[in-house]
Amino acid sequence: MNTRSLLGRRLLGGVAFGVVLYAAIVVWSGLDPLIEALGRVPLWVLPAACGLSFANYSLRYLKWRRYLQLLDIRLEPGASWSIYLSGFSMGITPGKMGEVLKAWLIRRVAGTPIHRSAPIVIAERFTDLLGYLILVAIGGLASAPEYQAVFWITLAACLVGVLAAGSRRVALLAARAVSRLPYFWRLAPRVEGSFESTRVLLKPSELVGPTLLSSVSWGLECLGFWLIVNSIAATPISFLFCVFAYALSAVAGALAILLPGGLGVTEGLLGTLLRRKLQEPDTAALSITLGVARAQATGAVLLARLATLWFGVLVGVIALWRFERRYGRVEVTAETAPE
Repeated sequence: MNTRSLLGRRLLGGVAFGVVLYAAIVVWSGLDPLIEALGRVPLWVLPAACGLSFANYSLRYLKWRRYLQLLDIRLEPGASWSIYLSGFSMGITPGKMGEVLKAWLIRRVAGTPIHRSAPIVIAERFTDLLGYLILVAIGGLASAPEYQAVFWITLAACLVGVLAAGSRRVALLAARAVSRLPYFWRLAPRVEGSFESTRVLLKPSELVGPTLLSSVSWGLECLGFWLIVNSIAATPISFLFCVFAYALSAVAGALAILLPGGLGVTEGLLGTLLRRKLQEPDTAALSITLGVARAQATGAVLLARLATLWFGVLVGVIALWRFERRYGRVEVTAETAPE
């Protein structure tokens, strides 16, 4: 991909932000105790966590295929798989909405207008969020009343989103508003067309299956986090706690839509939850200092994000490279982004 393109700048910007953030986290945690904590981790744990992440991607591919079917977008299996995985290269863009790259790739292969296929990304993110909320509830929301507001506010926002997506009136109002804007008036028909696709993808009968699939698939990443935590912590941590902490942190990262990949918010909340758990009297088999708990929590969070977010970005970059070898270079610039 041409690094001068809009997508290339977004990718490099996310990587740079991540490097600075993780360097700050390492300094805050302390390098020596962090190295000592990471030294406890067996060599097989990180590959196993990456394998679970890839299993997550593979399960959610079924959701992608269903959305293509609903919009009557026909792709041969190899191209569909490559396009789907390529979207992960944009996992470190704000709100992961850089994954709309997949709409450009679909147009390259099938000629489908971007405004028609781009709502697939919205539907994916929406059902992923609902799936995370289910995991939060299963993992132990009742035992953490201080975080219930995040759960209920997010759920309410999702319900409002469903109502808006299914409303033709909202679509007409949005198209009318765009039509009155200088330069953007020509996009009004496409806005209405995007709402039509969104309405098909997020109709109530199509919410249950993809949401449950998201819960199961993201649960695999929770399992990977549990493996990492219990390889690095001095005492066992329950699977349900890991489900709750990982899913809640992912929700918080999704709500911080302006940050690339939820960077900073996800790591901060996940590390805080784990550090507190490590220091609970009923968890620690022996007295554990704040510094040790911080190092263990930080090490677990960094490895978990390496095996999930950053592993996904790597998979996406490789898939995009393979796509470009077959179909030619992908160029999306600020000037050519509008269709």
